[in-house]
Amino acid sequence: MKTTILILSLLMSLKLLFGQASVYQPDVLVYGATPSGIMAAVAVKKAGRSVLIVEPGRWVGGILGAGLKPVQDMPNYEAVGGATRKLMLWLGVRKRGDSITIGEVRKLSRDQISPLFVREDFLKLLNDNDIKVIYNHRVSRTEKQGNRIERVFFDFAPFDEDGCPVEKPVAYDALQVHAKMMIDAGYEGELMARSGVSNRIGRESVKDYNESLAGVRPLDNITPIDPFVVPGNPESGLLPLVENDHGKLPGAGDQYTQAYNYRFYVTSDPKRRVPVTAPEGYNRQDFELVGRYVDYLKKLAKDTTELYERLSWIFPGWLNAGEYNYQRRSLITIAPLGINHLYADGDYATKARIWKSYQDYFRGLYHFLSTDERVPKAFREKTGGLGLDKFHHPETNGWPHQLYIRASRRLLGLYTITEHDVYNKTKVDDPIGLAQYGIDTYPARRIWFTRNDSVFVAIEGNMFVGGDKGPTNVPYPIPYRSIVPLRHECSNLLVTACFSATHLGYASARMEPTFMIVGESAGVAAVQALEEGVPVQNINMQRYLKKLLEAGQRLYWK
Repeated sequence: MKTTILILSLLMSLKLLFGQASVYQPDVLVYGATPSGIMAAVAVKKAGRSVLIVEPGRWVGGILGAGLKPVQDMPNYEAVGGATRKLMLWLGVRKRGDSITIGEVRKLSRDQISPLFVREDFLKLLNDNDIKVIYNHRVSRTEKQGNRIERVFFDFAPFDEDGCPVEKPVAYDALQVHAKMMIDAGYEGELMARSGVSNRIGRESVKDYNESLAGVRPLDNITPIDPFVVPGNPESGLLPLVENDHGKLPGAGDQYTQAYNYRFYVTSDPKRRVPVTAPEGYNRQDFELVGRYVDYLKKLAKDTTELYERLSWIFPGWLNAGEYNYQRRSLITIAPLGINHLYADGDYATKARIWKSYQDYFRGLYHFLSTDERVPKAFREKTGGLGLDKFHHPETNGWPHQLYIRASRRLLGLYTITEHDVYNKTKVDDPIGLAQYGIDTYPARRIWFTRNDSVFVAIEGNMFVGGDKGPTNVPYPIPYRSIVPLRHECSNLLVTACFSATHLGYASARMEPTFMIVGESAGVAAVQALEEGVPVQNINMQRYLKKLLEAGQRLYWK
């Protein structure tokens, strides 16, 4: 893989040396071969317009192609419409029959619905619709005329051999795209941000949108362990993996956002196992807080069974649907906390360093739990026998190619989805699809505090209101206005994954099936704006809603 990247880099350098930067002029540019971007592109192509997808990585399918199951965050199949509805029955599924049901899809094993198969199926969908994808290019800047994007420039920056983005590109402005309409379908909202479109990160306060659950939340997983380098001595400094509290009261807004992590597979099968090596410069002291937590669990557990279960929550985590996820019942688990807000609005170099830090943390945690003598011997040996499963990600040494970026930038659009939408307390006259899920936020911070002269470590930001079916068990509409920028800022851009929502509204609406539904509806809107010769804010809404219904989208819940 490293050789392939070097060859690609050399060819691109030679091409640019002779002034041969690629130029494309599609009707519609889609940034990001995420599930949302793919559905948007297919909708555009089916309407008879030309479309180009530019993808910063080397793979399609976003997080669905990296471990998250397509049906995993879809509690109500009857609320799913459009092309997404049928796709849910076969995306990533092998040995499927014509009569397979959604219930049967949910029960498939990890090797029957691998992310490898998801990527293959998305590629087939793109090929069947003759949609071109240009890989390894990330958006660098845009040129606008008034409030309209005229050209988008991309740098050539191939991901590394372990599936991580790189700090510096191989070539600047290696690609230019002149398109009439733009769709930002990426998880980070880079095209949106680099087009001067207003956006936000972090958590609103309770007062901002009158949301009862907004802002800083009560502490969770309160654990009596010492966070200081020298126990009992605050002057010695804090251990890694814990931070000082910023002092804001519950309900106050801040810049933090919920945890990211990999959705990954491990195996002990020597034919599929890729060893997890310690990161360069590994320092056991970086995981001293983990060691103290292990000591605490040994005192807390009633027996070996309970102890080993609690240790498994640290690593490999929560066995979600064949792949492992963040176990938020544990004080410490498979991903670091307190850095995601830096990723959300960081430059590419910052993003690359933080993404790589997730791998380094994962590798260091694994090494600690398989070597430190405070960990019971049997658990050390079991952990040491595990490795990444290369079957699912053969091109990246078993690492998923996509970090699960649960929340990054969010558009500040014509409509903001809030807690009130999730609770079905709003009325929307421009629905483009239905969403249904609980208000689901993973921890944002791990902090220390004192109480009654005792010191504790806890996490903050964890919340799952209403379970997967949501607090009312009733779907709610995603408004068209939530994917449209402010009129004076941009007239030819739609945003399908980083749409306009508060921290709480986004925590419910951010599910991949919803992104796919929104992507298809955005593709339809882009074509209609071209047909009518108007800004995206001015399309004929009655005509648009009729088109969506004809496409099978479910806009209303009876």
